[in-house]
Amino acid sequence: MSLAQTVEADYKTAFKAKDELATSCLRLIRAAFKNQEKDLRRPLEEEEELKVLATLTKQRRDSIDQYEKGGRQDLADREKAELVIIEGYLPAQLDEAAIAAALDQVFAELEPQGMKDMGAVMKAAMAKLGGQADGKLVNQLVRQRLQS
Repeated sequence: MSLAQTVEADYKTAFKAKDELATSCLRLIRAAFKNQEKDLRRPLEEEEELKVLATLTKQRRDSIDQYEKGGRQDLADREKAELVIIEGYLPAQLDEAAIAAALDQVFAELEPQGMKDMGAVMKAAMAKLGGQADGKLVNQLVRQRLQS
């Protein structure tokens, strides 16, 4: 069963159970999938579905930061609850040690010379990690290595 089919089935279950938060969040995911399909004019592949979910999680994290800075804890809490639902469909995230091991391989292959190679390193690292790591954390670790 594809990710979109799983989301659709979970949406129907949440709707029947009258779970307002899950229903609205899953509706949002379905809409994001459909919008991406319209843009590409074909059904999504699994890695494209994962990219859509990664984008939605990034949006939620940014919103949480903004709401907390603005003193709107009620909205931040709702975004956190949605984030938990969305992350449930993503593959398990790697810890820093596993990311560092993957970066070791990328650095051995590319042999970057400095910050000018940041883009190439990030592209290779994100391809290798395949959605199993937060891009912000990977970026931070790559910067640390390139600057040292």
